[in-house]
Amino acid sequence: MASWDDVAVREGYATIGRTGPFVYGLTNYIAANLSANVLLAAGAGPAIGAASDWVTTFPAGASAVWINTASLMSSDEESLRAVARTAHEAGTPWVLDPVAVGAGAPEYDAFVRSLLEFRPSVIRGNASELIALAGGEATGKGVETTVDSSSAVAVVGAFAAEIGAVVAVSGPVDYISDGSRTVEVPGGDLRLTQVTGAGCALGALTAAAVFATGDAFQGAVVAHAAYAVAAERAGARTRGTGSFAVALVDELSLLVSDEAGHTSPEALLGQAAQ
Repeated sequence: MASWDDVAVREGYATIGRTGPFVYGLTNYIAANLSANVLLAAGAGPAIGAASDWVTTFPAGASAVWINTASLMSSDEESLRAVARTAHEAGTPWVLDPVAVGAGAPEYDAFVRSLLEFRPSVIRGNASELIALAGGEATGKGVETTVDSSSAVAVVGAFAAEIGAVVAVSGPVDYISDGSRTVEVPGGDLRLTQVTGAGCALGALTAAAVFATGDAFQGAVVAHAAYAVAAERAGARTRGTGSFAVALVDELSLLVSDEAGHTSPEALLGQAAQ
């Protein structure tokens, strides 16, 4: 089990802020704002979208890349393939978020599976999505899962071993596997399922953490553990879903490890007021 209490998790998250990675991504327009703010809160620099020749230049120069396949809402298939291909050829770590795979759209599902050709470093999604991507029978309800994350543990481990990538399934407990080891990350808040783009933004944060740690497995663990504790803290001080979404970004920006030699934003504000 991994959590924010682990020194390696705290140090990995602090490294995002120290290194300030440039993280480029394609995501759907519904999730873009939250994804960018989550990256900024962690200390990364985001760029989102398929403008002009970004898809063939940014993935090669970025620290990390993430692709949310629901970006097909506003980008074409070749743009997504160009980003995945360029990242793969440049050796840039990239994260695949196969939104709504297994929800009954076979052409879309086939396209998402075709992106596996470009060897994502991490694949993250809900249980229905990952079971379907692995060739199972789970059927999502639109972008929502119909099965619990614990139901996908065996599938996630086998799928990770088969394709040579880290696979992370989100739920009441998150599970992360590279095929030979599986770590569970408890925590979070139910309202993560009630805020548009919360899961999508986790894919962006995972990309930043993979670069910061230099390891796909550890990066995925760091991102999920940080997200879980930030959600818990946000949930403890808010009542509704709107304030929770804002508090989530706040708490991610406040996850600063004293052991890493950082000064908290609260302390900086206090110094400025003196």
